Amino acid sequence: MNTVRVLFIGDVVGKPGRVAVRDLLNGLVDKRNIDLVAANAENTAGGFGITAETAEELFSAGVHVLTTGNHVWDKKEALELLDRSESVLRPANYPPGAPGAGHTTVETPGGVPVTVLNLSGRVFMDNLDCPFRKADEILSVLDPGNRCVVVDVHAEATSEKRALGLYLDGRVSAVLGTHTHIQTADERIMTGGTAYISDVGMTGNEDGSVIGIEFKAARYRFLKQMPARFDLAKGAPVLCGALIEIDTGTGKAISIQRISVPLGRNVSP
Repeated sequence: MNTVRVLFIGDVVGKPGRVAVRDLLNGLVDKRNIDLVAANAENTAGGFGITAETAEELFSAGVHVLTTGNHVWDKKEALELLDRSESVLRPANYPPGAPGAGHTTVETPGGVPVTVLNLSGRVFMDNLDCPFRKADEILSVLDPGNRCVVVDVHAEATSEKRALGLYLDGRVSAVLGTHTHIQTADERIMTGGTAYISDVGMTGNEDGSVIGIEFKAARYRFLKQMPARFDLAKGAPVLCGALIEIDTGTGKAISIQRISVPLGRNVSP
């Protein structure tokens, strides 16, 4: 049996998240024999949005594909970046005419094509096109020889993520949730052979933070219900994600494992 091992890194938040990827990824790739790395990068630029510079920092660290979500447009530079880079994705279910693309296919060093598909949920989020129908549309036009398909579902509601997982079970290799920044413990291989987890977690400062944001500002907003500037938290970042092994002949997942690796030192935002 020939297999490919894909690491998907959860929402990379600001400089602390980028430093964690830069300093930890090569060791993970070597130790776990990883063939391809994807990461959600919509929070890489100061915690909100993505720029060419933050994207390049992750590519230089060894990431092959970047996905995004509802914060993709927070930095105006993203408009040009998405139009010129096939390796930076926005959710595929944005309406026609939006800059960029929602899926891409890359080859591993061993020559195995892997498609990464980015979708956004709609429950408690922007009212985009239907992610279920958009997934059907994209899967219907993929090369039948490309059996390895990894889906980033950037969504708030676990019910919507789970529904998409079951809907795509047996048709894609993995359905991986992002957006909530909290790693869940429900990783599994579903009956059709698709790996699933509701959220792969956050890559950034965790201790004393609220999903990467300084607790003081979050506390003020919760207690006072007043606007407050959201600054990134100081502390020691953790790289979170999921490692999926896929049978290249069938596209079915063999295993899924949660990844949580602390950097071991503090990083200022």
